[in-house]
Amino acid sequence: MQYILVYIFCLIGVFAISQNKQILYGFDDVPQSLLLNPGAKVPQKKHYGIPFLSQLHFNGGSSGVTVYDIFKEGTGDINDRITEKIFEMKNTDFFTATQQLELVNFGWRAQNEIYFSGGIYQEFDFIFYFPRDLAILTWQGNRDYLDYEFNFGEISTTGDFLTVYHFGLNKQITNKLNLGIRFKLYSSMASFRSVNNYGTFVTTLGDENSENIYEHTVKNANVSVQTSGIASLTEMETSSQIVGEILGRTLFGGNIGVGVDLGFNYDITSALSVSASAIDLGAIFHSKDVETYTAHGNYTLDGINLLFPPLSQGETTFPYYEDLEDELEREFPIDTIYSGYTQMRPVKLNAAINYGFGFFNSSGACDCLNMDNGNIYKHNIGLQFYSIFRPKGAQLAGTFYYHRRLSEFLSTKATYTIDSYATSNIGLGMSTTIGNLNFYLAADNLLKYGNLAKAKSVSLQLGFNIIIDEE
Repeated sequence: MQYILVYIFCLIGVFAISQNKQILYGFDDVPQSLLLNPGAKVPQKKHYGIPFLSQLHFNGGSSGVTVYDIFKEGTGDINDRITEKIFEMKNTDFFTATQQLELVNFGWRAQNEIYFSGGIYQEFDFIFYFPRDLAILTWQGNRDYLDYEFNFGEISTTGDFLTVYHFGLNKQITNKLNLGIRFKLYSSMASFRSVNNYGTFVTTLGDENSENIYEHTVKNANVSVQTSGIASLTEMETSSQIVGEILGRTLFGGNIGVGVDLGFNYDITSALSVSASAIDLGAIFHSKDVETYTAHGNYTLDGINLLFPPLSQGETTFPYYEDLEDELEREFPIDTIYSGYTQMRPVKLNAAINYGFGFFNSSGACDCLNMDNGNIYKHNIGLQFYSIFRPKGAQLAGTFYYHRRLSEFLSTKATYTIDSYATSNIGLGMSTTIGNLNFYLAADNLLKYGNLAKAKSVSLQLGFNIIIDEE
């Protein structure tokens, strides 16, 4: 079992992630900022994302451990490093993974001044909470933990692979207020979740009636795993069959859900504004290819009596472990349930306050006295708040940013973020438009790029769009 933990720590450093896109939020030079706030200001007349290239998003992180912590060079054994991190980490530490690939994205401003936008994107989202008690039990055993109740409730994980179809409306209601709404249709290709588990495992000294020195007791255990779209895939024999099945679910062949995004931007003054959004207010209704596995019960093991039958019986030992396995299966039967279930989407909240100064004029120079008649600023500074609801509570992040328009075709945005991963996350984004072709690139945790193994989170976003500006 110890080798399993080593393998998990290896995978953690490669696959773990968060969903915060603090660089793109409020970065109005990039059309994809509408996906983070459907009520954001829209400067362009039309935009068309280049299919499969308009947004590629990868983001990885771990709140409690890095690859470097386990595999760093120097003195010390890798087993000692794993032991140290197991005891340092808490059961609220987590490993997450998010990936998005935009297939189609488009938008245009109608004659009634409503900006319509829509598209399709594929998303993978995963979170795994660190089960500290079970890690200690697996790594060190229970010899030194008499009367300690190892908690099964620390098992908590979810994973979703889905396609999202969306269509939004954005309108300037007054000269100060922009409102937006985005409707979403989810097509879930595969999903699993194991949450709200409970039960304990404890080892105690036996009494005079016990058959052994110790008693090992599982109390009030109840562990379940809900799956959707996975059981049928495990029965397929070739990878081409699996790929074909998943692609079929992309076009509403999977489990369907609905959702909505809401957002606004309000100008308190010509220079000071606030904005906020709520993303993925919705649910997926799982009814196809659904299997839920549950195990529950109580059990006490007070040892195994070793019996040595006479050689004349033709046996040298009894099948102790086979008998124990059969007994455990009787005491903890695994029930398979095929009824559907509803899964709420992880809601994401954004809020920001922005201050602009130095009007940006057509020559690209700074009108530092703010005498220009427009309200496009060369410099913007602000604070942003982010939250995503997860099984064990909300994950929060705060960002200070500086956005500067260097010219008519080039803008940059720098961010400093404090989140669950680190207190020194520096990010940088840029957007350039040459002719009608827009390209953007955003990455964070830049201080760790010299040695990514030391980073608890890494994010990369890039894409290409065709933008047609207002005349």
